[in-house]
Amino acid sequence: MSIEAAYGLLAHALVFGALTALLPFGMFRARVALAATALSLMIGIAPLMLAFFGPPSTTLLCLAVLQLSGAPISPLSRWPAAAVPGTAVGLYLSAAGWLPGDMYALGYQPWPLLAALLAIGVALCWKNQTTWLLILAIALLAYAGGLFANLWQALLDPLLVLLALAVVLRQGAVRFIASRNR
Repeated sequence: MSIEAAYGLLAHALVFGALTALLPFGMFRARVALAATALSLMIGIAPLMLAFFGPPSTTLLCLAVLQLSGAPISPLSRWPAAAVPGTAVGLYLSAAGWLPGDMYALGYQPWPLLAALLAIGVALCWKNQTTWLLILAIALLAYAGGLFANLWQALLDPLLVLLALAVVLRQGAVRFIASRNR
């Protein structure tokens, strides 16, 4: 088994465990999440997720680990959650030829993308967003270590986009309901 395949299987097992940890199991939440992580490898959920979604990005893996650790507040708040689907739409539109250039191709020769990420890293440091700065650093290390062929693969994946879109829609629904109750 290659390192990429092992990473994909183990990362999807952790993602499945983190998704299970979102369910209301009360004081058994951590135990259920641990059991779900192990079961996803044994009964084939993690391989199915790997086959359907491909290897998860390190961003999604870091968010899953934070969820499993019981971090009090998810770093996927309003603006980061909106930036993920927005970036994915930009990648899709440029790959489809509806925008000039191909943003995804920048991930293979990523010097312009790294310059943009440097600016984002400085902004994250200035805003004291250490969690997102650490997630960005881990993604860059995974890319530099050869785990991903394209830098975009280390930063984004389809499951992360779907989860971020769900967060955005949920936050919008909560705001809409709150505004109607005033």
